[in-house]
Amino acid sequence: MKAFMDEDFLLNNDTAIKLYHNFAKNMPICDYHCHLNPREIYENKRIANITELWLGGDHYKWRLMRSCGVEEKYCTGNADEREKFLKFCECLQYAVGNPLYSWAHLELNRYFGISENISSDNALAIYDKANTIIENGDFRPRSLIKKSNVKFVCTTDDPTNDLKYHLLLKDVSDFDCKVLPSFRPDKALNIDVAGFSEYIQKLGSVCGITIKSYKDVISCLSMRADFFNSVGCRIADQAFEYIPYEVGSYNQVELAFDKAMNGEKLTKCEVDAYKTSVMLELGKKYASLDWTMELHIGVIRNNNTRMFNEIGADAGFDSVGDCNIANNLSRFMDALSIKGDLPKTILFNLNDKDNIVLATMLGNFQDSSAQSKIQFGPAWWFLDNYDGIVSQMKYLANLGVLGKFIGMETDSRSFTSYARHEYFRRILCNLIGEWVENGVYANDEKMLSQIIQDICYNNAIKYFKF
Repeated sequence: MKAFMDEDFLLNNDTAIKLYHNFAKNMPICDYHCHLNPREIYENKRIANITELWLGGDHYKWRLMRSCGVEEKYCTGNADEREKFLKFCECLQYAVGNPLYSWAHLELNRYFGISENISSDNALAIYDKANTIIENGDFRPRSLIKKSNVKFVCTTDDPTNDLKYHLLLKDVSDFDCKVLPSFRPDKALNIDVAGFSEYIQKLGSVCGITIKSYKDVISCLSMRADFFNSVGCRIADQAFEYIPYEVGSYNQVELAFDKAMNGEKLTKCEVDAYKTSVMLELGKKYASLDWTMELHIGVIRNNNTRMFNEIGADAGFDSVGDCNIANNLSRFMDALSIKGDLPKTILFNLNDKDNIVLATMLGNFQDSSAQSKIQFGPAWWFLDNYDGIVSQMKYLANLGVLGKFIGMETDSRSFTSYARHEYFRRILCNLIGEWVENGVYANDEKMLSQIIQDICYNNAIKYFKF
């Protein structure tokens, strides 16, 4: 029997052990998609305790606790910090097979030096010990980023953001991680969501104009993209429940925009025609800036209306959608490609039924402007687990070029979530190690070391031109 989460955790063959410890373990991290708050990084305030570090804003943990019947006050409410931590530990011991179990133990060991198995029996002792370490150590955001060997962080930012803290971080000394913005124009596209007209007014105000038409929306988004670019942005990101693709005339799109601004209900065709037109214009803009376009596909958000009304969005009430994505995605990418306007693109799916769809879609639009210009994004959100990570990489290996994969990102709000990169790297080395030991890939150390280090870090740096 293997020891619990020892130094060779998840490494089940000799080649995997060698690949991880010699080539993957100490590679820097490029976190090219996350939800860290740049203000928190700049202000660099001390955290109060491990509860704040672990449970503040972490909807993964809240979902686990709710599934164990824990009252909401211990998740997002005002319960005592110690009691929240104890409740989480009590739940975690039942999470056999859940990546949260592995992540929590990795974080506890890597950041606190505590290697105990977390349970309700020792939760209080761990709480006290961890808080003593926090009190006597340096658990400020920038210190945690440096300790994790992170060289690039790309946050997720609305076009109306003034990027104040990104600009301030450029002048911070003794911090060698670049914190860059990413352009996330969801609210400008979501014409069918409450608050759209108010958001458009805000967008216009930031740009110094009154937006009166769809054409003005595009002008403002282009203006804001130029500003983001001046601050170092290299990535745009868009989330879709499904991929819209409905080609409408200019007049039809303007009419849909006018109806939305007047609070009138739109048909699905009108909604999709507007979103399609905006995305085609944005894709063209991204290509002109040499940005990468990320498409996150397949989440159904805010399923629980009662809880949304009580505590808002991003609180653990989203789930996987099951829409068909292939045809519209192909038409969208082809429409940009025909005119030479398709930017580098990363395709993320949330439903693993779409793995083969995306893995085969890549090859339709590759060209010599970038190595693996169209990327199959890493296992995301609900797929960020052992089986999901292995499945994504196997499909990419079978149908694309795994050696040119840009690797892992955290998609997290936590400053200790970089343990997830270790989790990913161990799985990567184990998978490739299995192939080598089974005679599927040559035992060529020079090539293997390059592939491992490229996937861990180098490919992303080259791809984004950081």
